[in-house]
Amino acid sequence: MADLGASTSPDSPEALDHFDRLPDPVLLIVLNRIGDVKALGRCSVVSRRFHALVPQVDSVVVRVDCVISDDLAGATDKPRGVFSHLARLVLSGLVKPLHALGHILGPQSSSSSSSSSSSQARHSSSSEVLHHSPAEVLKNFKEIRRLKIELPSGELGVEDGVLLKWNAAFSSTLDSCVILGASSISDKNPNPNSTPVSTTSDEGGSIPESFYNNGALKLRVVWTISSLIAASARHYLLQPIISDHETLESLVLTDADGQGMLTMDRDQLQDLRLRPVMPSGSSQRTLVPALNMRLWYAPHLDLPGGVVLTGATLVAIRPSAAEQQQQQQQPGEMVGGFDGYSWVSSAFDEPYKTAAGLLVRRRTYCLEMNSF
Repeated sequence: MADLGASTSPDSPEALDHFDRLPDPVLLIVLNRIGDVKALGRCSVVSRRFHALVPQVDSVVVRVDCVISDDLAGATDKPRGVFSHLARLVLSGLVKPLHALGHILGPQSSSSSSSSSSSQARHSSSSEVLHHSPAEVLKNFKEIRRLKIELPSGELGVEDGVLLKWNAAFSSTLDSCVILGASSISDKNPNPNSTPVSTTSDEGGSIPESFYNNGALKLRVVWTISSLIAASARHYLLQPIISDHETLESLVLTDADGQGMLTMDRDQLQDLRLRPVMPSGSSQRTLVPALNMRLWYAPHLDLPGGVVLTGATLVAIRPSAAEQQQQQQQPGEMVGGFDGYSWVSSAFDEPYKTAAGLLVRRRTYCLEMNSF
């Protein structure tokens, strides 16, 4: 039996580091599988070889841990009161989250050497967040093709038990947005394996009269405007990252709550590089163009897994100019028929994909919205 206390010779097979024998392309495959920017940062300090390879990773995930706004006392609670105070939710309720979003995504600004010590102390918390913003962290990566950024939470505060999800695609401006909401969501269906159904007293899927009188329509307007503001703010603040990484082919900005997702593919990213973003006045967000919208509503939806949606509403949004152009090229694409809304039903994962698929089969209501 070998002596367990004996030292291993440097020339023996046991002393060889077989990982070092792997070629760089194979190691890059491993590092791309890791993806997480924090884990990649730890890998980069393991050895000189890793330090040289990590900046070549082309698939990166950045998870933001926290949001710090200037009003630290009020940053811990998300804004509430979505059923009342319409203007407060759309405007005041979004100020702190979107201001904090600017701190997270915005690049670090250089400070003047003549700044006073009191000013430095007052902004120390914000400066720390800026220093670790995605724009700063990602500057070390030179070959990023696929990028995902995950915020710690959604910007929109909704009451407990309320569902609100959105999925927006952008180029230099909004290309499309799908919003799914429900006044309540529960898992009280006694038969989780039941077939998904949409139940209503109206076979044609018409919206009941009470929808217009009890504030339900006003609430859906709040959801739509709030989601568009949040999406356009995310898009506006992504410009430095897109400008710094010309190799980007796919960009996703989501949040840990699963509330909102902004996506950009290769063509959309290139369009933004070629055409400047139009800001919305003095606000830090992209101007939302004039829009055509389609709305579907169901008082009750039973979904897979026993999920039940009450007051389910789906809104599909496209710029008016883009839809008019598409109507000329592909007549009927957004006028009617389930097949024409496949991009809408595929905007969410299950069980919400099923919900969207059920809703687009119901009666369609058309709306328009001016640019804002």
